[in-house]
Amino acid sequence: MAKLSALIARSMTSVAAVLMLVSTARAAELKVLTTGILKGSFKEIATRFEQETGRKVIMSWGPSSGNSPESSQVRVKSGEHVDVLIMVNTGMDELVKGGYFTPVERKDVAVSKIGVAVKTGHKLPDISTEAALRQTLLDATSIGYSEGASGTYVATVLLKKLGIVDQVAGKSHVILGRKFVGEAIASGEVELGLQQISELRLEPGITVVGPLPEELQKKSVVSAAVSSEATDMEAAMQFLAYLTSPASAESMKKSGLDLPDAKP
Repeated sequence: MAKLSALIARSMTSVAAVLMLVSTARAAELKVLTTGILKGSFKEIATRFEQETGRKVIMSWGPSSGNSPESSQVRVKSGEHVDVLIMVNTGMDELVKGGYFTPVERKDVAVSKIGVAVKTGHKLPDISTEAALRQTLLDATSIGYSEGASGTYVATVLLKKLGIVDQVAGKSHVILGRKFVGEAIASGEVELGLQQISELRLEPGITVVGPLPEELQKKSVVSAAVSSEATDMEAAMQFLAYLTSPASAESMKKSGLDLPDAKP
């Protein structure tokens, strides 16, 4: 009986040790929900952070706005846990104002511009001026833009400024969720697409024609914030600081982004 008790005690101790290790491993994992704008640079940034700190980064991403299940707005509002949230600042403002997300610390980390792309091999259209862009959009057989920040701007501001809302309504396609506009261009779903340049550059088989004309450009500021409910607050704060390091800034610039303090 004494041997059995000792065996049970040892087993319980082993189970407790395993549970403690599992708990520690989970605590060491940093869950980051990011905008697709940073997807091109995130892997490089996260890999270096993991190598330098020994902390594991679990990344998922979605558009900063929209109503699809993959959008950051919907996911945060539905209660999905995140340690660090990275999204367009206006979208984050809405979540904070609505009481869905409380940041402990928040920093602007990047600035993104909208560009135009076509399938590789397609004749490059003229988008150099407002008049040229207007004609290009009118001539296109189909146009695609995301449900995120860039697409919202295209649908609610750009097309109105160009005075062609009605003319292009029948050939405009909103690309939902985590699908990039570039994918729709490459597959032939749309002839011409507009999205954040850093996102367009991720898709093989398409050519980025260039940014929108400066007078029509929409620059989106990307903010990163540590959640008040972060599981490992020290790790989350450390990652936020790392996002503004020189190495991270260089990765973002390589992916087609500007820095918040960069002059136009």
